[in-house]
Amino acid sequence: MGFYLEIVTPDRFFFSGEVDRVIVRGVEGDLAVLKNRAPLVTPLAIGKIRILQDGKERVAATAGGYINVQKDKTTIIADSAEWPDEIDVERAKEAKARAERRLKEQAEGLDIIRAENALKRALNRLEVANLKKYDEEKFDR
Repeated sequence: MGFYLEIVTPDRFFFSGEVDRVIVRGVEGDLAVLKNRAPLVTPLAIGKIRILQDGKERVAATAGGYINVQKDKTTIIADSAEWPDEIDVERAKEAKARAERRLKEQAEGLDIIRAENALKRALNRLEVANLKKYDEEKFDR
């Protein structure tokens, strides 16, 4: 087997178990972690967490955080994390529309970075939710 992975959020203990690989979106780009990787601590960007466990890949949406890689254990402290079936698609669509409207209007006092991040989070959540639909259609899980 590979290494032990823990993913925690402020709300819950999201995932723990032995995995073969995890791929995350760091602020400098994607990062794949395998067993015996050199120690590393780096911030995460809004993106997906891809977990390879027993030959199967699981994908979750995350809104950033940090990853701490040690020899036999990797810990991800995420601002939020959701499995595809946990994502409220309607809520994500509303958040996307709201962020796009704010960016288009560019009202006085608008925090552009905050609005852009809200849009990125909504798009990421919708993409991960759509992965679930694709997986169910393609692989009939």
